[in-house]
Amino acid sequence: MCLRRLLQSAQLQRAWRAVFVKHGQGRHQGAWRWTHSGGGTYKAVIFDMGGVLIPSPGRVAAEWEVQNHIPSGTILKALISGGENGPWMKFMRAEITTEDFLQEFGRLCSEISKTSVPLDSFFSLLTSERVAKPFPVMTEAITQIRAKGLQTAVLSNNFYLPNGKSFLPLDRKQFDVVVESCLEGVCKPDARMYKLCLERLGRQPSESIFLDDLGPNLKAAASLGIHIIKVHDPETAVKELETLLGFPLRMAVPNTRPVRKTMEIPKDSLEKHLKDLLGTQATGPLELLQFDHGQSNPTYYIRLAKHQLVLRKKPPGTLLPSAHAIEREFSFLCSGRIMKALANAGVPVPKVLDLCEDPRVIGTPFYLMEYCPGLIYKDPSLPGLEPSQRRAIYTAMNRVLCKIHSVDLKAAGLEDYGKHGDYVARQVQTWIKQYRASETSTIPPMERLIEWLPLHLPRQQQTTVVHGDFRLDNVLFHPETAEVLAVLDWELSTLGDPLADVAHSCLAHYLPSSFPVQPGLSDSDLSELGIPTAEEYFRMYCLHMGIRPTENWNFYMAFSFFRIAAILQGVYKRSLTGHASSATGEQTGKLTEFTSNLAWDFAVKEGFRVFKEMPATKPLTRSQHTRARPQSLPRTPGMRSYVTSTDSSPAHISKGALVFSPEGLSPPVRELYQWLKQVMERHVYPAEPELQHHQTSAEKWTPSPLLEDLKEKAKAEGLWNVFLPVETDPEKKYGAGLTNVEYAHLCEVMGTSLYAPEIFNCSAPDTGNVELLVRYGTEEQKARWLIPLLEGKARSCFAMTEPQVASSDATNIESSIQEEDGFYVINGHKWWISGILDPRCQLCVFMGKTDPHAPRHQQQSMLSVPMDTPGIKIIRPLTVYGLEDAPGGHGEVLFEQVCVPKENMVLGPGRGFKIAQGRLGPGRIHHCMWLIGYSERALALTKARAKSRMAFGKPLVEQGTVLADIAQSRVEIEQAQLLVLKAAHVMDMAGSKAAALDIAMIKMGAPPMAYRVTDRAIQAFGAAGPSSDYPLAQFFTRARALRFADGPDEVHRAAVAKMELKRCS
Repeated sequence: MCLRRLLQSAQLQRAWRAVFVKHGQGRHQGAWRWTHSGGGTYKAVIFDMGGVLIPSPGRVAAEWEVQNHIPSGTILKALISGGENGPWMKFMRAEITTEDFLQEFGRLCSEISKTSVPLDSFFSLLTSERVAKPFPVMTEAITQIRAKGLQTAVLSNNFYLPNGKSFLPLDRKQFDVVVESCLEGVCKPDARMYKLCLERLGRQPSESIFLDDLGPNLKAAASLGIHIIKVHDPETAVKELETLLGFPLRMAVPNTRPVRKTMEIPKDSLEKHLKDLLGTQATGPLELLQFDHGQSNPTYYIRLAKHQLVLRKKPPGTLLPSAHAIEREFSFLCSGRIMKALANAGVPVPKVLDLCEDPRVIGTPFYLMEYCPGLIYKDPSLPGLEPSQRRAIYTAMNRVLCKIHSVDLKAAGLEDYGKHGDYVARQVQTWIKQYRASETSTIPPMERLIEWLPLHLPRQQQTTVVHGDFRLDNVLFHPETAEVLAVLDWELSTLGDPLADVAHSCLAHYLPSSFPVQPGLSDSDLSELGIPTAEEYFRMYCLHMGIRPTENWNFYMAFSFFRIAAILQGVYKRSLTGHASSATGEQTGKLTEFTSNLAWDFAVKEGFRVFKEMPATKPLTRSQHTRARPQSLPRTPGMRSYVTSTDSSPAHISKGALVFSPEGLSPPVRELYQWLKQVMERHVYPAEPELQHHQTSAEKWTPSPLLEDLKEKAKAEGLWNVFLPVETDPEKKYGAGLTNVEYAHLCEVMGTSLYAPEIFNCSAPDTGNVELLVRYGTEEQKARWLIPLLEGKARSCFAMTEPQVASSDATNIESSIQEEDGFYVINGHKWWISGILDPRCQLCVFMGKTDPHAPRHQQQSMLSVPMDTPGIKIIRPLTVYGLEDAPGGHGEVLFEQVCVPKENMVLGPGRGFKIAQGRLGPGRIHHCMWLIGYSERALALTKARAKSRMAFGKPLVEQGTVLADIAQSRVEIEQAQLLVLKAAHVMDMAGSKAAALDIAMIKMGAPPMAYRVTDRAIQAFGAAGPSSDYPLAQFFTRARALRFADGPDEVHRAAVAKMELKRCS
């Protein structure tokens, strides 16, 4: 049963109503309700909890399943299991303890998903502050309801926590009555719950309104005569409730709070100043509230008579030089030419009224502007909105930023608004000074950034009007639409590099939702929320501006987080004297280090990390493996880098030693390794089910859009083209400059997923063809084929194997390449040509005979053949144990009178055998490390399975045969891994020829090892093992196929024996 049908089933409706969630059902713009007879004045409002007052845990369940690689819908299926007598329903009625529930429900989930389910982590997430965070709009509504004298109640299906308290993450003081299922021993939609609530309120059904997000619960309430509202989203529900009650439920001034004690200002002198300014002698009190966000200049809401104003002031106390420049912000907003320029560009700004620099009025300079009613979204996840609404908000934000950057400086007369050029350099120095002035202790990542940033400034910068602090909560939106009403907080505006604004507006994408100063999005499912990723947001900006995306985007992110760290440090220092404008100021001490570490992560990811010193035992000479070119060594004009992540260690500290584990890698490569693992966990593993489904769908012969999206993410994350070894590309024009040993460790991680190599542009046969072109291709061949392959815009294939001959002996190749009238004419029959069926395949590297009478190893040549050349006929796709490996596949192909220009010859006639041998060396190491990755994943799955499954009265993990298999697999993996790393090390130190024996041994040993390990894993999984629910079957077939791909075991055994005999003689 598909998930949608499951969610719509009556059985699930009954079980899921108890979990106070609604998941997977369609949302609508308007709230709807059942009507009932009768009426009267409403005296009480009764609220459900989950999906009404706090976010629905159903969304959390779906997100958690993806993040933990649990089959989709597992939690939902477990909820309905057993009906009223299932573990969930009994838990809600407090008939079983939390411990018993977790054990029984976890076992049930494991049986459903056929894998171990870490239910403890889901339960912790479900009850965490992140999930149980009340909707502000509902909190405000309850406050207004109670202020009008109405009663409020919460009617919740809930449970006991391990600490013995009931799960009710609400302020109980907001409710006159609280009815909890775990206390009463009965759950909604049982009528007794509603009657009990009404009895305790002392109200009749007709005097009450009930809000819930589930139909069965509402239907039960309506049958009693209670007026009901179905909640699709909190905002719409509150509007519906306002209509019924006849008075507003949302505060007239959103995002405000009473003035903090340390931020109080003298109201009498302020009122006198305002009356002099506004010319009003209105009586009545001056209303003063403080806006509840902002870490810089305190901002207040003022109401005096009919006037509504906003006041921004400098913080009290000693301030850092040039900080909190409200005078500049006032001048900016008051400047007629600036306002006209912004208006002409379509940028809305608030209307300002007055600047008061007299400290006798409120103690510090301040300015006043008109209050503009609207919404400021403090939470970037935009809770309560639809995905389409969220995307519209971010799109509008992006477009208004483009409008700011599109102001014509010359036409607007703004050429003198700031200095031209070197904006980032000046900003770096400014924030270094600000940080030093507020420094309270040494923070290592800040010290590294202070050294690093000035050395890696952008070489080219545009100059536009920049906002300086552009982010979501500095944009005022229309309450009903995504229209931007005003852009706020211009104190840092000047002329500068617009990309600094763009990067600053993406900070929230990399902060966690629990970030105290402002919640972030890094742990949110942006696709589900409908919010563009940072990469999508940046591409949207570039598209609107008509510019190409910058290659050093991560520098701008590193700088932006460094600046935030410096600001937070200033806030922290002010908080020590009680002068921080925000209540969270005292928390920011720890946040400075947190954000500076994020900045440093971007520096490492971009490939610009520079160490302050090397160990004394290491030479201080620069090797060919560097992440960043120092400013004194500019890049050759016109040279482009096709790798998005390299390292900055002055020398390869690992090249001269055999590195057995990732911990022994040089720090930059170790950072790269760790980042790769994180990307695999966050993006690749969760995508596997959808990618696997695409491979068997009707669209299987077209590239998966999800895979293409993941490739873009890999580029953005700095994990692209890391396979090309440094000896092949010593200048690192095309690759990351890693050694074979270094890449082997990364390759093993990629091997844990069948899809990862292509996602990171490190998949065969492209890797071999890229290395072939780098080593042997002409400049024309590189321009035509190498660059598109490195950019991921094209794919390729390698045509060598033939059905009529034993192709394990490459000298048997019969296909002919004959020279005719300045062309080469190809004729031949090939098969097992991997990747040729891919619609992106543009290049075929073809091996055939040019001179049958030449010496045996000089008869073959290689040609680069465009796939659109006439005469190439694909006969059929071939299957590997029934698998088609779409969309690339494996084709049987005829080449009939295929004509290609002579300049398509690679290296020269008769050099094909040499090229083939050179091409296969690194590729065989890649394949073997992938096999080790397969095996590690298979063993990990085996262990999880053995811990979660029972057989013959005890867990599999206690069965002797299973334990023996796990032990044997670990030993065999370790042996093969060491052998492969040794081969890679010999290649690094002495080259492919010297490593021939080691390469033959790994090709002979790794595939059988992976075959045995995956076979044991399949056995442990029983009937699930060979299914498509797990990657084991594909691992198994790949391992078996690699026992003859790249040369059969027998050939490698013979080669090893011959070399061994030579060593003995």
